[in-house]
Amino acid sequence: MHETRLTQSLPSRNPNSSLMTKVAIVEDSTTFRQYLADLISAAPDLACVCACGSAEEALVEIPSKRPDVVLMDIHLSGESGIACTARLREKMPDLQIIMLTVYKDIKTIFEALKAGACGYVLKRADEKEILLAIAEVRAGGAPMTSEIARMVVRSFLEPPTSPPSETERLSAREMEILAILAEGLSNKEIGARLRISSATVRTHLMHVYEKLHVRCRTEAAGKYLRQLHPAVPDIQGRR
Repeated sequence: MHETRLTQSLPSRNPNSSLMTKVAIVEDSTTFRQYLADLISAAPDLACVCACGSAEEALVEIPSKRPDVVLMDIHLSGESGIACTARLREKMPDLQIIMLTVYKDIKTIFEALKAGACGYVLKRADEKEILLAIAEVRAGGAPMTSEIARMVVRSFLEPPTSPPSETERLSAREMEILAILAEGLSNKEIGARLRISSATVRTHLMHVYEKLHVRCRTEAAGKYLRQLHPAVPDIQGRR
């Protein structure tokens, strides 16, 4: 096995020593997995206890090897690194997991952090950055490359976008009819004002009810009025 070869190449190192940080690798690229294993093995205070090529393998190997830190590829070929992180943290709440990725997508970053990751480092980071990230997470920090940190900060500075109101789904004509309906006019009166037939008004109102998820003109008028005046009580469901 890969980890056995590493242990044989460094016979004098004891991964169970309290001075050593035990590291596991989860990476589906054979080349990059070997690079990380060699990097960890060469560091004087680190020991690579296993190098897994999939989430499925990691979920078997890592609980038995009990590493302190995991370097986790976020986009594995099978189950994702985010899902693997969540499942490992359920089994090992104290496990510290650093995500490695080529992507800089803020949504993915937050998903990984919510799953229990302690840090997030780009794969193109140099050897020093990766080793410093391991040291930082062991010291209680949350390592992130400067690029990732800036993205996270910017995401908090951006004003939140509010979801569109239900009435925004209405066409201009539907909105016009809804506004007149809220005045208390009948279909015939609405048709006379807009110079359309009452049957056309009824068809438009059916679309309005469907888009607003209401059952009658009273509920539709209530939603329209609450948009204009938020203090208006919710009358949906009342007759």
